[in-house]
Amino acid sequence: MKKLVMAAALTALAGSAFADSDGLALAKKSGCTACHGVSNKIVGPGFNDVAAKYKGNAGAPATLTAKVKSGGSGVWGPVPMPPQAQVKDDDLKTLVTWVLAGAK
Repeated sequence: MKKLVMAAALTALAGSAFADSDGLALAKKSGCTACHGVSNKIVGPGFNDVAAKYKGNAGAPATLTAKVKSGGSGVWGPVPMPPQAQVKDDDLKTLVTWVLAGAK
C-alpha cells in the first residue's frame, strides 16, 4: 500500500511540477536525446520503455538517478551508458521524474 501511495504521489507531483514539453526540453538540453527517444530506442531505450519497466517500483527514482549519474550497463543490453555527472542534481531529479511519469 505504501508503494502505491508513493507512486501516486510521485505521479501527481510530476504532473504539477512541470509540463511535458519542459521535461523534453531539459532532456534535449542535457544531451539525453542523443541516445534516447521518447518512444523509441536510439542507442539506449526509449523513455517510455524505461517508465514501463520501472512502473510501480517505489525505488525507481533513486535507482535511475544513480544510473544516470554513474552510468551503467547490462540492464538494456551490452552498450554501456556513460556517466552523466555533469547534469545538475535538480535537473536530474526533474528528468527522472518526467521519465517515470511517462515522458511525452
